[in-house]
Amino acid sequence: MTTIAILGLGEAGRRYARGLARAGATVRGYDPAHELDDPEVTQSSTFAAALAGADVALSLVTGQAAESVAREALPHLADGAVYADLNTAAPEVKERIAGLAADRGLAMADVAVLAPVVRAGHRTPLLASGPGASAFARRVGPLGVPVEVIDGAAGEAARLRLLRSVFMKGLAALVLEGLGAAHAVGAEDWLRGQMAQELGPDGAALIDRLVEGSVRHAARREHEVRAALAALDDSGQPADMTRATLAWFERLVAEHDPD
Repeated sequence: MTTIAILGLGEAGRRYARGLARAGATVRGYDPAHELDDPEVTQSSTFAAALAGADVALSLVTGQAAESVAREALPHLADGAVYADLNTAAPEVKERIAGLAADRGLAMADVAVLAPVVRAGHRTPLLASGPGASAFARRVGPLGVPVEVIDGAAGEAARLRLLRSVFMKGLAALVLEGLGAAHAVGAEDWLRGQMAQELGPDGAALIDRLVEGSVRHAARREHEVRAALAALDDSGQPADMTRATLAWFERLVAEHDPD
């Protein structure tokens, strides 16, 4: 039986923990800030307890915490284990984490999450690169986790994830701006209908997810857009739209977390 340690039991981590446990894995979780309270998942009180004997460690914290969590977690992993970082972080962060793992003789997988985990749980599509990508896919694939492995070092999956963020977070900002202007003139319902029609059969639900998710996760998405902007700047391509998207998320953070 595959043993999986979940580091971070927030919105995504708890769904992975529960889903993987129900799929047949032995799952241990670690998160001093969240209580999972699930009889099928052992919530450990230390990194060492959560990671002991794990075949795979999934880091589901935040982009800002990804590297510090890796530094604390890696010393507790046994030889042959795979450290999979599923956080949205800059390619350079993933590269450094892969280096920390390599220093201990461990394989790291840079894993990009390609859709909101709240919709499909542990069955959310993933993209993986780096030295541990293939081993990661082999170990979690039988548990129902869809992983596309791409050639390239750690950082390549993160780079593609950030390009996706340019589109998805830009679309969210465009929806917010349009609906805000429409609300001011009493036409919000009409414009929602127009947007939904253009976005296809799931259009209305997508608009709701974009609006609600942008507000609920404004700080995390601001960090993500900032990383995407840095990637675009590094590419030498124009980034005017992404700069405007970042301004939108900075505003949301200021409105909902004034301190």
